[in-house]
Amino acid sequence: MAKEYKTLMTEIRLPYELSYGPVWTRFFEGMAEKKLYGTKCEKCGRILVPARSFCPRCFVDTTEWVEVAQQGTLTAWSYVNYRYFGMPTEPPFIGALIRLDGTDVDFLHLMGGIDLNDFEQVRKVVKNGMKVRAVWKEERQGHILDIRYFEPI
Repeated sequence: MAKEYKTLMTEIRLPYELSYGPVWTRFFEGMAEKKLYGTKCEKCGRILVPARSFCPRCFVDTTEWVEVAQQGTLTAWSYVNYRYFGMPTEPPFIGALIRLDGTDVDFLHLMGGIDLNDFEQVRKVVKNGMKVRAVWKEERQGHILDIRYFEPI
């Protein structure tokens, strides 16, 4: 006879405080000014956004800062229509990977500027390879969500 185990459904919350450090501080200060900055690897030349303190491919410090384009290409997306803990916004929303023009890694953010209530319509509009641009909040505070979303161009 198999032993039956009881389960407990609960929720764990873990409040924390995160220090941005010098690289993310500068990156987010740029966002407050409606600017996107990346760091450039001196060894391989890749431009990394969000900015990083070192190149994860070459393992060398990145000290050169470059302002990057606010438009790019959608490389992948996911439609979310359910609620979960820690979500960035109310559903439905689209989490998207965007390759900003002139950069070498994808930038994770939200897609918007389209009606997200009908998934079949979304599938007709949102396509990998489409060009998108940043839409900024009027009031910014140096946070990743200072960009409301990226919209199709």
